[in-house]
Amino acid sequence: MKILEEVARMEPIDSNIRLREGEYQYSLVKAIASFQLELMFPDVKDLIRRLYGEEKTLDLQFVRKIQTILKKMEKSYIVRILPKRNPWQLQRYALSSFKFQDSDKNLVVLATDQQIKQMQDLLHSALVRQERGRRGYFWAAALIFFVIVSYAAVVWALVQPVVNVVVFVSGLFASVICSLVLGEILSRR
Repeated sequence: MKILEEVARMEPIDSNIRLREGEYQYSLVKAIASFQLELMFPDVKDLIRRLYGEEKTLDLQFVRKIQTILKKMEKSYIVRILPKRNPWQLQRYALSSFKFQDSDKNLVVLATDQQIKQMQDLLHSALVRQERGRRGYFWAAALIFFVIVSYAAVVWALVQPVVNVVVFVSGLFASVICSLVLGEILSRR
């Protein structure tokens, strides 16, 4: 999320690679930009699949050629190579900015201000959903705790020589209510 926010705010970056329409570098950068506008970070096979079709992802020489181009673009600060989540996964890529000044001093804009604004809105809604999810986990954990305590109070009331009706009924009532609310929270997921 931080990377997407940074990219949206970046000013044009100077690069020593030519970014002309119709060349590999330009099409790769444009594809990465389209993925990022959808809040995704593609790996090399995702890029090849989107640009050239599924068949080209099976051509190892072509995949290596694209990886070499991406590595050169990383050295020019156009593309970032993101850390892998798992060692067996392919590297994922992100743009450093949506605006570049190429080696010919031409300004290359990969996303309009409107597209960047839409991406920021998507990012904001994703952050809100993530925050709601965290709150949901907190409430679920709290309800589980209250269910356990309530059932413990019910059991404690039952094992006493004289059953305290107030403790038994209130513990049973609290455990049932907490269980129902917990079921409702878990069913939303």
